Amino acid sequence: MKFGFINLLGEIIVILLLIPNIIYALKKKKTENNAEQSVPKLLSVLEQIGRYACMALMILPVLVWEFGFKSKGGFLAYLILNVCLIIAYYIVWALYMKKPSLKSGMTLAVIPTCIFLFSGLLLHHWLLVGLAVFFGVSHCKLTYITHQAL
Repeated sequence: MKFGFINLLGEIIVILLLIPNIIYALKKKKTENNAEQSVPKLLSVLEQIGRYACMALMILPVLVWEFGFKSKGGFLAYLILNVCLIIAYYIVWALYMKKPSLKSGMTLAVIPTCIFLFSGLLLHHWLLVGLAVFFGVSHCKLTYITHQAL
């Protein structure tokens, strides 16, 4: 299976990742501003670069010769793995909204990283793989610092 210029499945995955973040941002209390101020600015910028680059690369085949799967098994693995990770992401978000903790916060940092990483590996999208690692390290560090400040 090959994708065209845009990976519609990747776009759906990115939208599904964004929905709970948007809901949380709308409900977020101002009490976390102090925690956000304790995060080094450079780390925050690096994390955002990794986040938006991964989201874009989930959708666009930048620097990829063939954008798709060589087998039906690869596509099936992509689909099943991402569905399971999205379901886990929503479950952890529900728990985090009830009672924020470092454990659930770190899980919310790791799941999108895994989605980006495994999608890159299964699509042979090596730029996405590299940026997923970059995003994961910076996002986990940022999450840890934020929760320590709370």
